[in-house]
Amino acid sequence: MARPETLKQAVQPSPLHALIAQTQLSPSHLPNLHALALQVQHNLQFQHSWTALRVHTHSPLTNEPLPRPLLAGLPPKRLYVHPDEQIALLKTAERTRKARKRAGDSSDALEIKAAPEREWILPTRLSEKWTLRRLSDVFAGTSLVPPEAEESETVTDRPANPWRSTKRVVLATVSPDSTVVYYIVQDGVVKPRQN
Repeated sequence: MARPETLKQAVQPSPLHALIAQTQLSPSHLPNLHALALQVQHNLQFQHSWTALRVHTHSPLTNEPLPRPLLAGLPPKRLYVHPDEQIALLKTAERTRKARKRAGDSSDALEIKAAPEREWILPTRLSEKWTLRRLSDVFAGTSLVPPEAEESETVTDRPANPWRSTKRVVLATVSPDSTVVYYIVQDGVVKPRQN
């Protein structure tokens, strides 16, 4: 009989598996969809430094169940800048740079400041087939900007950024090897960015 000190230690679960095991899954969605949302949440938090991440299972607008769990969170920097806002930010930065030069500052750097905005994240698997109808169902349940906190039941569909005029989600596509790729998907036609 083997002695206890020579027995192999049990394999510890990964941090992701521990997170999924300790989280109470939503009864309104399939467990695999909720686990997928937690996997993307883990990736955003620990690989991409997102903060204030939260899983949403019900629409903040109607309180009806969403087609699938969505995430909301704050990225470390702005993900999307509207083309008209980009022009306004460049003009403001150029005026600031000229004012610094007149004041005797030798720095010639152009400082563009666009504060990060809360974003919706749609966790998906690479093997899923997405149609415009399925995306439309997701957009129908979301507000323009995700709510700030869990306590905030009243949703204002007015973003702090006046340039944000269409709904958008960050499509998080998880491949079988656990690689996550992110795309911004906008609701409707959007003015193209300037080069």
